[in-house]
Amino acid sequence: MRRLLGRKLAEEAPCEADIVIAIPDSANTAALGYSQASGLRFEIGLIRNHYVGRTFIAPHQKERDLDVRVKFNPVTGVLKGKRVIVVDDSIVRGTTLKQLVHLIRSAGASEVHVRVSSPPITFPCFYGIDISSKGELIASSHCVEETCRYIEADSLAYLSVEGMLSVVPRGDLQCTACFTGNYPTKVPEDFSKGIFAADCGKK
Repeated sequence: MRRLLGRKLAEEAPCEADIVIAIPDSANTAALGYSQASGLRFEIGLIRNHYVGRTFIAPHQKERDLDVRVKFNPVTGVLKGKRVIVVDDSIVRGTTLKQLVHLIRSAGASEVHVRVSSPPITFPCFYGIDISSKGELIASSHCVEETCRYIEADSLAYLSVEGMLSVVPRGDLQCTACFTGNYPTKVPEDFSKGIFAADCGKK
């Protein structure tokens, strides 16, 4: 499924570039799909330290910033002088990706174009993912152009909800709450002191 999402992303958001790289490891397969569909060469442009956990889950921003610097190392020989498409599986806060764009530029990339193999996450999840408020989600308050400027990329594009659902089995049965705000179960209006009352309970 991740490879199909990457292929669909290349169809929806093509870009003139030299190479495709992934934010490892969760975006590796989507980046391969993007590479196959676009005809652009897939390269290993970032090396991940596997002894550091998921950066977006760390509770405090200072911890997330430190984790990024420890977690990823750019491959200068791959990136220098190249127009790079960076494929990520999602953008939550945007802070990690901003640092990675800077890291890739510091390794000599001439252009950095970000492609995301999911739609913008604009609503919190109540079904097991630790995203508790819209305030944590950059896409809930920033349009694509604003987010692109924030992460300091040359361009940014997400996969559409329609494109995502078109390549997964029984797309009509998939939960899209964090992308659309259409929750499959009703959320109490007083949940978490009413923070989500304006956005939840639509279904």
